[in-house]
Formats: sequence, C-alpha cells, structure tokens
Amino acid sequence: MPWTVRVDPQLCLASGMCAGAAPGVFALDGGHARVLPDGVEPDELLLDIADACPAQAITVSDASGVIGPRRD
Repeated sequence: MPWTVRVDPQLCLASGMCAGAAPGVFALDGGHARVLPDGVEPDELLLDIADACPAQAITVSDASGVIGPRRD
C-alpha cells in the first residue's frame, strides 16, 4: 500500500534537504518544497527525511495514520 507524503508550506524553510535526498519525491518550488507523486512506495529513506527536516514540515502517512516524523 502506498504512503502519502506531505509538505506543509507554512512550515517549510526550503532548505532543499528533502529534494537533495529524494529528488524523485520532492522538488523545490519557490519558497517551499513540494511532493511530486500522489503516492509513494514505502521506503525507510522517506521516514529519515521527515525526521531530519529542520522545520518538521514533512509528514509521512500510511493506511493507519501518520508514521513520520518518528517521535523519540
């Protein structure tokens, strides 16, 4: 089942970290990042990116709900 990845444009700082790490999933679009596909195949890298986002602007969800960023 595909995951849903979202970027909150109100929080995004456009650091480019996500687009650099996963250019097939994220792109910089002016003042914020955006997600390219509607659904993505599950990939641990996406959770790592959500964890590392300096603005905590990225969320990853599966059928059960939000799974990333992971909380300590």
